[in-house]
Amino acid sequence: MDSLTAFLLFCQGLGAFVGAVSAVWAEISYIRAMRSGHLDRAERAHLKVLGHGLRYGMTLLLLSSLGLVITAYLKHAMVQPALTSDYWISITFAVLIIALSWALSRNRISFALGSVAASTAWWALMILAYRHAPGISYGDALAAYVIATAILYALFFYIRFILAHPRSAIL
Repeated sequence: MDSLTAFLLFCQGLGAFVGAVSAVWAEISYIRAMRSGHLDRAERAHLKVLGHGLRYGMTLLLLSSLGLVITAYLKHAMVQPALTSDYWISITFAVLIIALSWALSRNRISFALGSVAASTAWWALMILAYRHAPGISYGDALAAYVIATAILYALFFYIRFILAHPRSAIL
């Protein structure tokens, strides 16, 4: 592996890491603002953090992915990235994150579902960027994403319920 490819892989991983961390930061800021009882401010803070993570993380991730595709083409690689399932899974999650963030900012999707779905997609992208799921098929990745989103949605729903109604929650 030459230094350009290593640098592009590093940038791709860094972009996914920035996005995943921004998703966690956004959830923490939402919970913190929810404790004070100002949900409108919390939603704005959440969208602002997700927007910054989307802007910087996604730009870095997509530009480095494009760079990897171009270098593979110029080096006449035996397997081009566009022919692999990992590439299309990454692109699908990137488009999904962009679409969910747009839908959240325009109130086209419920806040609870949209924020969890975007956070889960960022973490799935980070797992793919660091090559912790090699050889996974496209269908398996989408099924794992749907299951992980459902589990995290239930978990975050319960956490938000506890914070909103601390006396009625059963631990």
